[in-house]
Formats: sequence, structure tokens, C-alpha cells
Amino acid sequence: MTANPVTWPAHDPATRRWLPATSTPVDPGRVQTLLQAEWDRFTADTSGSGEHNTRAAESLPLGVTSSFQHWDPYPISIKSARGAWLTDVDDRQLLDLSMGFGAMLVGHLNPVVVDRIQHALSEVGTLFVTPSPQATEMSEKFRHRFGLDMLRFTNSGTESLMYSVRAARAYTNRKAIVKIEGGYHGGYDALQVSVKPPLDAIGPADNPTPEVPFDVEAGTVYVVPYNDLEQLDRVLNAHGSEIAAMVIEPVVENLSIVVPDEGYLAGVRAACDKHGVVLIFDEVKTGLTAGYAGAAQRLGVEPDLITLAKSIGGGLPLAAFGGKREVMEVVVDGRMAHFGTYNGNPLVMAAAQAVDEICTHEALDAVEAINDRAMTRMDELITEFELPAHTVGLGAKGCVTWSATPVRNYRDYKATDFGLAELSWLWGVNRGILTPPGLDEQWLVSLAHTEDDMGLLVEHFHDLAKALRS
Repeated sequence: MTANPVTWPAHDPATRRWLPATSTPVDPGRVQTLLQAEWDRFTADTSGSGEHNTRAAESLPLGVTSSFQHWDPYPISIKSARGAWLTDVDDRQLLDLSMGFGAMLVGHLNPVVVDRIQHALSEVGTLFVTPSPQATEMSEKFRHRFGLDMLRFTNSGTESLMYSVRAARAYTNRKAIVKIEGGYHGGYDALQVSVKPPLDAIGPADNPTPEVPFDVEAGTVYVVPYNDLEQLDRVLNAHGSEIAAMVIEPVVENLSIVVPDEGYLAGVRAACDKHGVVLIFDEVKTGLTAGYAGAAQRLGVEPDLITLAKSIGGGLPLAAFGGKREVMEVVVDGRMAHFGTYNGNPLVMAAAQAVDEICTHEALDAVEAINDRAMTRMDELITEFELPAHTVGLGAKGCVTWSATPVRNYRDYKATDFGLAELSWLWGVNRGILTPPGLDEQWLVSLAHTEDDMGLLVEHFHDLAKALRS
């Protein structure tokens, strides 16, 4: 048994992180034995997905439409979904706890979303390429909900991040940016730097080296660790006059969930103000999953620009960027051009209207309560079985991180137990629970999930804990 007596920096009180008082290492041999058995079970139970992947790979690279969907030997192929449940090509029912990383916050085929979309398809139209009352109405609703002066619609998180960076450059007349080591912000070249890079390519933890993929033309990008104001200050003091923007997820959600230290985001805000740097909060993954008005308002720190996607569109491709009027004026006066044929089209505006109607304070508070109760039960199991793990949550999202100590940045994440993470994920897949692949398991409780649904997750976690200690 190992005690965990170290006092770590307090996390932001608007987030949730629970750590065990003690833990006992898990036998790596036991993990490998269970993993082999689970992979054998996977291939035995999912032959239809294997056959489908073989067929798909002839026309689609890796047999998937987005590379994150792939895992070896092949991914699960889904043919339909409703509410919180998926049906795969082997006719197995799976509880969807991935939910499109938040895009399906209101659930699959939500009846209100379906009704609004059907009305648009039959009575309104799908694309005007002109101004429309539908887009104006939704811009007003989003402006009010998220506390934005002005915003523009786009079609993906990548687009929103790209245009936010370009807006910051046009506003400041500077080119360089700062991003968080390990952070993911879509496919824009400048933000492909140091996305889950290999440790042997990024230098020492106290002075990270940016890792730039060969296919990327990044420009000047400085990389700093999350939760480290000292390193941010050092970079800004040395290069602030050339830096246009800092891009950061207020809560990092591509490394499971990494929450900010208490006061960290306020310190980031102050540092950016000191050097005239535009602060961009990437809320593509947080957004409504963090609460009624997103993570920025929940955490009490106002950025200059916010990017939104996923949760605002009810499963349709909708995104937005917006924020302070003085920055968004670069679109008004032509310092930055922003175009897009499909931007704010009436079909996605219909879905957005439904999501805005459905995602009330009460509805989102209810799913957060379900999530919190599930994590509390898992905390009890972690304690009972002395597992080297802890839970982290924000709003409708939660995760089990396989480390007895907190993950506060990318280097901490790389020190977690990926064998246990793989086993935990696969254990769920084989028992009808789908969380995202990638060894950074994170679930989403949608408006369609019930207490009983989350009870299944807890039940299977209990069974895994018993198997690890048997």
C-alpha cells in the first residue's frame, strides 16, 4: 500500500477532482493477462465490424472517415443510434458514453431536434447563401447565453480555431501564438504543434521544445505546460511583442480531463493583458457540456475570443467563434476576411434552436448530478480496492485517470498507466459500453442517459476492480 501524503495545488473549485488517500500498485502481469483475454473476446464478438473494416479500407484510408476512429485490429462499426444507445453491425447494443465528444449532448435522434430539422427540410430549406432570420436569431441567443459581443458561425471546430487565430493576428498585427503542450485544437497548421508529442522530441519539462509534424507549416509557435504560470510569463516576457494569441482549452479535454489549478486561468488572463495578447478559449469540447453558458462563465474568466462546436449543433456540423467587439471588428472593417458557403445554414440553425431550447439550466444540472453520483460510487470502489486511480469531472463529463496522483499537465498524463487505461476501455467495449478510444477515456452523460445507464458503467468498473485484484 502506498500513502499519498503530498499536498498538491488546489484545483479550481468550479471543477471536480477526487484523489485516493492510499493505493496499491496493480500487478502488470495481471493487466496483460486480462488484456489478452479481452482482445480475444473482442475479436470473437465483433466479426461483423472486422469484415466491415476490411471492406471500408479499400476506399477509405484505415477504413474510417476520421483517423481517431481507428484502432487495431479494427474499430466497432455502428449502423444506428437512438437516445443513449448504439447498435453495431453485429447487432449488439452498446451504451454510448462517447457521444461524439459532446456533439450528442442532447442524445441521438432527440425528438425536438428531429422535429426542427424535419420542419426545415419540408418548409424552410437547407441552404440560402444569404442573410436569414434563422441565423440572426441564433446569433442573438448564443450572444446572450455565452456572453459574446459578436460571433460568426462556421462548420467545424477546426474552422473556428483557425479564424480565431487569424482574427487575433489581424487585431494585434502580430503573427506568433502560444499553445499548451499536448493540447489538441483541430487541424489548422499552427495548432498541430506539440499535439501529444513523443517525450523524446520535446526537451525538458521546464523548457519544452515545440514538436512540429513534417507535413505542417506552423509559423512561430511557443509551447508551455498547462498549469504553469511561471513558464508562460517567461515566454511572454521574452517574446510578447510578437505574440498575437494564446490558445488554450480552459479545461483540457483531450488528455482525459485536466482541470486548472485554483487561480491559474485568472493568471493566464492577467499575463495576456500585460502583453497585449489575445486570449482564445477553445470550448469546442467543453461548451454546453460544462454547463449552461460554457466553461468560461463557469470558471469566471473572460477570454477575448471563444470557439464553440460539437454540443451546440445537436449532431449537425455547427461551430462558431466570437467574443469581444473590438477583436471581432476585424471582420467588419476587412482586416480579416471570413467566408463559408454553409455558414449558419437554415438546417443547422434549426438544430441549434432545438439545442438552445432543450439545454436549460435544470436539464444540464440534472445530467451533472447523475455524473457526479456515478463518480462518487466509483471513488468508493477505488478506495475499496486500493486502485491507483482517481476521478475527474466537469459538468456532464467525467473520467477515471489511472494514476493515484493528479494529472496537471501533459507530462503528468504521459506518466499514467496506459495498460490499465487500455484494459478499462476494452473491458467496457466488450460489455456494451463505448467510451472514446485513445487511452484517455472520458465519458459524457447526455440528456438521454439515465441513472440506471450510469449504473452499468459503475457495475462494470466494479467487476474490473475485482478482476484486477483476484
